[in-house]
Amino acid sequence: MRAIRSTSIGSGERTHARHKGAERIEKKGATNWKLVWPEVWALVKPRRTTLAIGLVLIVISRVAGLVLPASTKYLIDDVIGKRQAEMLLPLFFAILGATAIQAAASFSLSQLLSKSAQRLIAEMRRKVQIHVGRLPVSYYDDNKTGVLVSRIMNDVEGVRNLVGTGLVEFLGGLLTAVLALFMLLRISPLLTGIALGVMLVTSVLLQKAFSTLRPIFRERGKITAEVTGRLTESLAGVRVVKGYHAEAREENVFAQGVQRLLDNVLKSLTGVSLMSLSATVLLGLVGGIVMFLGARQILAGELTLGGFMTFTAFLAFLVAPVFQIVGIGTQLTEALAGLERTREIMQEMREDEDPQRTASLGPIRGEVRFDNVHFEYEAGKPVLNDVSFLAKPGTVTALVGSSGSGKSTSIGLVAAFHKPTQGQVTVDGIDLSVIRLNAYRTQLGVVLQDTFLFDGNIRENVAFARPDSTEEQIREACRIARVDEFAERFSEGYSTIIGERGVKLSGGQRQRLSIARAILADPRILILDEATSSLDSESEQLIQHGLAHLMKGRTTFVIAHRLSTIRRADQILVMEEGRIVERGSHEELYAADGRYRELYDKQHGLEANLFLAPGEGDTVDETTPDAPPRARQVGEPVRFM
Repeated sequence: MRAIRSTSIGSGERTHARHKGAERIEKKGATNWKLVWPEVWALVKPRRTTLAIGLVLIVISRVAGLVLPASTKYLIDDVIGKRQAEMLLPLFFAILGATAIQAAASFSLSQLLSKSAQRLIAEMRRKVQIHVGRLPVSYYDDNKTGVLVSRIMNDVEGVRNLVGTGLVEFLGGLLTAVLALFMLLRISPLLTGIALGVMLVTSVLLQKAFSTLRPIFRERGKITAEVTGRLTESLAGVRVVKGYHAEAREENVFAQGVQRLLDNVLKSLTGVSLMSLSATVLLGLVGGIVMFLGARQILAGELTLGGFMTFTAFLAFLVAPVFQIVGIGTQLTEALAGLERTREIMQEMREDEDPQRTASLGPIRGEVRFDNVHFEYEAGKPVLNDVSFLAKPGTVTALVGSSGSGKSTSIGLVAAFHKPTQGQVTVDGIDLSVIRLNAYRTQLGVVLQDTFLFDGNIRENVAFARPDSTEEQIREACRIARVDEFAERFSEGYSTIIGERGVKLSGGQRQRLSIARAILADPRILILDEATSSLDSESEQLIQHGLAHLMKGRTTFVIAHRLSTIRRADQILVMEEGRIVERGSHEELYAADGRYRELYDKQHGLEANLFLAPGEGDTVDETTPDAPPRARQVGEPVRFM
């Protein structure tokens, strides 16, 4: 959409369905690892060359790291035991060279894979944001903004352990363990067999521990998203919070969320601590057994002292992967849980992936027809029932009725935010449900009561409709919408920063800016959803000129609670309980003495009473100079919008 995009359309009728899918993603249960591993391979495959280089570097690093323990046997048995001093210097240089090689390989590995992992995180964030941005409006109805922000920013963080140094370090540890095992078997098969037996038992226990930790990490992602979502809402609505002196309540809500997150972290830390305890016990147990049996073999002449020291050093390399499983394995488990959550959101079908939307659309005339349209947000709970009408090109159609009558839902169908449950909505005779949305929404404009503006300057917010617009086009749109009247008074002019959601502007100024944006978009179909209802009379009068210019020659749909503003509409549709109960012009509907007249008279009666001073009756004496303004009477000319 080249004008303002908003998910607020249809909010009145979908309140009952607001949470029907809010936890849809989380309800899928435990992680399905058979589905996750293909996702892991999809990440690894394009980077297999980088990972292969990383694996070579880790092999070089680990093999070089084995030089020091391997030299222990020669140092003790030959240099010291046999007094072969000539071997000392070569051993020294061998250890020095191996250390330098190990350091260089480790540095290169960190630079190569760490940077690759961060690039992957950035790429995935862009990919998820693109996908989320193309999801249908109904998805945003069911999921909080903060939750989606957490999905985009946090869930992908863990993949650095899959493509970064974490996975390669883990593989390198396993490789080192294999090499160490080979050396250990050469030195003492008996001691090696005992050590392997203890490690096998420990590995089984660790596997069970990871099975327990996986759902905890998954739950942590969910809690983090919820807490982030509520915090985002609270900060965005800070004026409402302060206006109702609700700071303490928001603090309590956030504190409860943080406590839930803390409880989850503490639970996972307990599991990790138990695994660390198991690894420590393993090391102590293996060390004690090796010391006991190794000493006996030395005393029996079956093992040299140098061989025993070398065995002990290599045993550390064999046991080290167990400790890596505790550390890196926990990170990998958390990464896979985040990847699973990312996979679920990426499986949501985007609007532009709808297989039914195959029809191309060129420039449109703007004829919109509803043909026996029914709609439900939830099955069995109809919101629209058999709605039919025709909006001819260049005409104005106004929708009025009580809250929840179906007005906003009807507008949402015009904007293609939803599809009818039954019936058709057509544009120039083409079923809107089969039209490619990018071709349609470039010809659609929306001006809402709650205008959304970005934290940029005035020029950027107007040009959001058409980023390729020239400065002259932007200024012309601003002139028509009367934006220039306040923009040029600022010291920075059109470069003035307006703050988040335009907080530095008044309500009338924000609305004029949104109208300028819609004028610049030059849409063929225009939706005005309560575009002036929240403004004071002076601001509304300033905006009327821009709206009149904007609506000229366009098919316009208007929702307005101020019935006086839609008197000149070509047709007025009166909706109640999802049905059109009356239709016609203002004069026709007022003369019919039905629901429209009831609404109109009631509203004007309320407006008239607002002008009465306390204690006065239902009439106002307008003959005195100090009499308050007279309420508008039926039949008097009213400027449209």
